[in-house]
Amino acid sequence: MNTAIAETNAVDHPVVSRERWLAARKTLLAREKELTRLQDQIARERRALPWVRVEKDYLFDTPDGPRRLADLFEGRSQLMVQHFMFAPGWEQGCKSCSYMADHNDGANLHLAQRDLTLIAVSRAPLADIQRFRERMGWQFNWVSSYGSDFNHDFGVNFHQDEMSSGKVDYNYVRQPFPHEEAPGISVFYRDGDGEVFHTYSRYGRGVEVMMHTYNLLELTPKGRDEDGMDYPMAWVRHHDRYETAAKAPAAAACCGSKA
Repeated sequence: MNTAIAETNAVDHPVVSRERWLAARKTLLAREKELTRLQDQIARERRALPWVRVEKDYLFDTPDGPRRLADLFEGRSQLMVQHFMFAPGWEQGCKSCSYMADHNDGANLHLAQRDLTLIAVSRAPLADIQRFRERMGWQFNWVSSYGSDFNHDFGVNFHQDEMSSGKVDYNYVRQPFPHEEAPGISVFYRDGDGEVFHTYSRYGRGVEVMMHTYNLLELTPKGRDEDGMDYPMAWVRHHDRYETAAKAPAAAACCGSKA
């Protein structure tokens, strides 16, 4: 019997003995440990980055009334902001940002134990945010930066003159971008005197750190299974729309940057 043929299944994937599988798995494990150690080193370098004092007095609209950036920490010293793509006039929030936000409530239960508050910020008016948040059943705090420069200053909103030039500054490089809104994550620290510092931001595919579902999919034989789609995440829907997804036309990419 031809061993090569015997070790290939119906989908043309090798099928081997447990011993050969174990040998291959140990080889991959060594690579996985290399990656883990590299991630640990990068995390140390990330924490060693210098900080920037936040001088501008940003004001946000919240369910409890107007609040400044320092007020959003909820008594903790660390604040993480999901820059959620939801602009004034939009009927609903970005579906990819919603996929990202679906993971927030579970994480918040634990993040609070490590002195970290996680919230979402969007430019949409608070009433629109509240309506959509209720529809999605989310509990995390979500505030409006409507009328503020906050989103633009932290690299996730682009003015019309920037868009018309064909390129914007996003993810630390000047590049074409198809939308006025972009996804991102920003981290802030508040010291004992109440001063706020910007410590870190990441954009583009960097926001996938909050998409735990992707981490689980990466462990499976099919992975993300996005090859051949019009764009990555084309399969994603708002979680209350999956039943009708098969009948729905493909939606335009809303977080399509490859940077």
